[in-house]
Amino acid sequence: MKFGQLLGLVALLISLYILWRIRQILLLVFLAVVFSTVLNPIVRRLRQSGAKRSFAAVLSVLGFLVLLALFGWLIVPPFINQFELLTQLVPLGLVQLRSWLIVMQNEVPGSLWDNLPRVDDVIRQAQPFVQWTFNNFFSLFSNFLGILLSLLLFIILTVMLLVNPRPYRQGFILLFPAFYRHRVDVILSRCEVSLIGWIRGVLINMAALFVLSAIGLWILRVPLVLANAALAGLLEAIPNIGPTLSLIPPIAIALLDAPWKAGAVLVLYVVIQQLEQFLLVPYVMATQVALLPAVTLISQVIFAIFFGFLGLLLAIPLTIVCQIWIQEVLIKDVLDQWKTHESTP
Repeated sequence: MKFGQLLGLVALLISLYILWRIRQILLLVFLAVVFSTVLNPIVRRLRQSGAKRSFAAVLSVLGFLVLLALFGWLIVPPFINQFELLTQLVPLGLVQLRSWLIVMQNEVPGSLWDNLPRVDDVIRQAQPFVQWTFNNFFSLFSNFLGILLSLLLFIILTVMLLVNPRPYRQGFILLFPAFYRHRVDVILSRCEVSLIGWIRGVLINMAALFVLSAIGLWILRVPLVLANAALAGLLEAIPNIGPTLSLIPPIAIALLDAPWKAGAVLVLYVVIQQLEQFLLVPYVMATQVALLPAVTLISQVIFAIFFGFLGLLLAIPLTIVCQIWIQEVLIKDVLDQWKTHESTP
C-alpha cells in the first residue's frame, strides 16, 4: 500500500470516528431536514398569499410548537397526577386479577388449566420488562437541560432550512461529481415527495387511532380517555413498537377498576390495529414508499441500538431515504447498467 493510499485510509477512519462521535447532532440535523421538508408546502402556500418566506417559515414552526404544547398540556399533567396513584393501586389490581383467575380456575377443566401459564409466573417474568420500560421512559426526562438544548438546536435548524433551503441543497449536491449532480437533484426531489407522503400517512393514522381509541375507551368507561387516546395517536408514529407501548397506561388504569376491563382494552386496541392494517394502510402506502414489515422492524431495532430513542423515532424516515438512494444509485445506476461482456474465443 502506497503512502497516499495509507494516508487516505487513515483520513477515512478518522472521519468515520468523528461522524460516530457526533451522531446525535447528525440525527438532529436529519430531524430538522425532515420537518423542514414537511413544513415547506405550508410555507409555499403562505408565500402565495403574500407573506415573506422568513415570516412564513417562523409562523409554520410556531404553529407546530403550539400544537406540540397543546398536546403536552393535554397528556402530561393527567399522567403525572395519576402516576403515583397508579403505582399504589396497580398491586391491588393484580390481587383482583389473581382472585378473578382463581374463580375462572373452577370453571375451566383441570387438564386445560394445567397447560396454561400460572399468573404468578407471568407476573414474575413481566416485572423486569415493566421496570425497564418505566426506568427508560422517565430517564428521557432526567436530563432536562440536554433535552432543552437539543430542542433549541432543532428549532433553529428547522427555521434556517425553511427560510432559505436552496444553498443547503446546492451545497449537498456539490459534494458529487459534476456529471452526477442533476441525478442527485432528482433523487433528492423523490426523497422530498416520499417524506411528505410518509408524514401525511402518519398524520392520517394518528388521527384515526386517536378518534377510535377515544370512542372505545369512552364506551368502556376507562379514566383519562383523552390522554390515553392522544398517547395512542402519538405513538402510532413508531410502527410495531409504538402501539404496544400505548397499551400499557390504559390497561394499567383499567385494571384498577376490574380485570375484565383490562382484557376489554386489549381487545379494543387489537381490533383498532386490525382495522388500521386492512383499511388505512393500503391507502397510506399508495402515497409513500412501501416498506416491508420485516424491514421496518429490523430498521427500528438497528437504529434504536446504535442511536437510542432518537434513532427509534427516526427509523422509518431514515429507512425511506436509504431505500430510495439504494434503488436509484445502486440498483438503477449501477446494477441495471452492468453489462456482461462475453469473451470471444
